[in-house]
Amino acid sequence: MDLNWLQDFECLSRTLNFTRAAEERHITQSAFSRRIKALESWVGLPLVNRATYPIQITDAGRQFLPVALAAVAQLDETRQAIRDADGGDSRFVRLSALHTISVNFLANRIENMQSDWPDLRTRVISDSLSSCCELLIDGAVDIMLCYYHASVSPRIDDTAFTRKDLLSDRLLPVAAAEQVARHGWDIGIKGPAAIPYLAYEQSSFLGMVVDSVVGQKPMNAETIYIDGLVETIKRRLLNGSGFAWMPETAIDAELRAGAVVPIGDASWQTRLTIAALANPETFSPQTRTLWESL
Repeated sequence: MDLNWLQDFECLSRTLNFTRAAEERHITQSAFSRRIKALESWVGLPLVNRATYPIQITDAGRQFLPVALAAVAQLDETRQAIRDADGGDSRFVRLSALHTISVNFLANRIENMQSDWPDLRTRVISDSLSSCCELLIDGAVDIMLCYYHASVSPRIDDTAFTRKDLLSDRLLPVAAAEQVARHGWDIGIKGPAAIPYLAYEQSSFLGMVVDSVVGQKPMNAETIYIDGLVETIKRRLLNGSGFAWMPETAIDAELRAGAVVPIGDASWQTRLTIAALANPETFSPQTRTLWESL
């Protein structure tokens, strides 16, 4: 069971529309549909009748809905009570960030800040984009770090928050230099064999960005592995298993050392922006200082 499934079902029961519910939950419609199906598998019966328009909640769904709502409410109340009892240590600035941004950007940035600001205390939650958005909207974190792209942006109401662009990052297809030298890999040139491709989940942010880059262009590749985490794909990439699109911040050291090299020309590359979102009206003095230093 995943708490997100219960929240998804509540949203779908209210909107009776998969597209609108997915937008409210800040995920793609395909990912939202998979989570509803996962919940139905857990319950053991269909909760939604998809054969009608608008969709209808089944008898089993109507029976399950109040239980789901009560469970979510009780968990939220308990969480808030625990936070209130803890006092939400005001010394700590709370941040959420995508895994790869946390590992390859934020950790170094905070370490540099602490060199000049020894009293800085931070609590970072590294998670998926949908979870990071939820934490920001719920007020569970002060600042969220995520990617923006010209054709794909987080499904969050920018007008409710202040956005601060921090870094321009390049997303490019790369492979282990030894494999490229041995096989002459180039994704834009048809070869005797397709290049093994380590792909992102299609519903993930980077997966959607890569789809926008590839478009309808023919690519000399065959997908052999799919994952949602940059660091997992990077490990296989460095082992020579195939090629993958990587944020430059994630492979900067390997690029400079020549361990990995781009495959394909610049048309296969694109730019990402690492941005921070927050509501400055809620800032503590420590949070405001960190925000201004990011």
